[in-house]
Amino acid sequence: MTTMAEKPANSGFSHYSNGKVFAVAPMIDWTDTFCRRFHRLLTRKALLYTEMIVADAILHGKRDRLLDFDASEHPLALQLGGSDPHKLAEAVRIANDWGYDELNLNVGCPSDRVQAGTFGACLMREPETVEAGIRAMKTATTVPVTVKCRIGVDDQQPEEVLPDFLKRMIGAGADAIWIHARKAWLKGLSPKENREVPPLDYALVYRMREENPDLFIGINGGIATLDDASEHLKHVDGVMLGRAAYNNATILTAVDSHIYGGPETPTDWDAIRDSMMEQAARHIAQGGRLVHLTRHMVGLFQGFAGARRFRQILSADGPKPGAGPEVIAQAFAAVDIQSGLVRSA
Repeated sequence: MTTMAEKPANSGFSHYSNGKVFAVAPMIDWTDTFCRRFHRLLTRKALLYTEMIVADAILHGKRDRLLDFDASEHPLALQLGGSDPHKLAEAVRIANDWGYDELNLNVGCPSDRVQAGTFGACLMREPETVEAGIRAMKTATTVPVTVKCRIGVDDQQPEEVLPDFLKRMIGAGADAIWIHARKAWLKGLSPKENREVPPLDYALVYRMREENPDLFIGINGGIATLDDASEHLKHVDGVMLGRAAYNNATILTAVDSHIYGGPETPTDWDAIRDSMMEQAARHIAQGGRLVHLTRHMVGLFQGFAGARRFRQILSADGPKPGAGPEVIAQAFAAVDIQSGLVRSA
């Protein structure tokens, strides 16, 4: 694990000056270190994000538990939640010791819990607050400082709000903006509904890219396949997938070739299995439980014969007291990997 005591340098991966970027979105309760280490076995090049961590938690909480990660997770971005520039800057200064490749500010989450803390999507109504936060974060680090936002909230008119918001972010020195191409309705819709109900407006995001050619703009929302991602990359600089990548993790195995132009090599499923078993053994030896890892693996092998049995084994046996790495081996053995995708699982 990467810890403050080791004070590692970041990976040096200049993802915002090196062409297009594919990212796996930050997802609360999902993209923890076990999830990210699993995803990194599937793709070497995708940019990974932590769950959102509130600046106050870093200032006052158990920093090793919040910020430690495995060196294999690079390139890795830390997503912060907060609205106080001084707290955000201090959280960034602390996080610098862990060697993250990017610091990202959440201006997109619509949950009641986040709104109660006056951060997330509700900050779309306070662009001057976000601007001050980004300026403060920039003074505290040398790695990219970025924003993940919505196109607007509630009764705002995105065509009016978003251009002004981006202008402020550029003025504050933001290195990249990731835009979820939907409004967020802060009252009346759940976080899940806010990912599905408000209509997508990809064209607006494309237009923002055309009007701001020197700003890296990535797009998020409703993107389900790598073919979709490639189409978006004709118009914007980056594509971010969230639940589509989590629930069907197999698509990550094609990111390095399909998006980044790397060689098309067969996936070494045995190596992935063995690595996850080794990680599980270490985690259990330290007092952890197998389910902390296996819960993130359930979406693997969609479309393979045996995928249903794979899911059943991990879901039923992974959480059992005393479950060990052999459960992972049993789950992999249930899949007809040799036949590949048959879409009859």
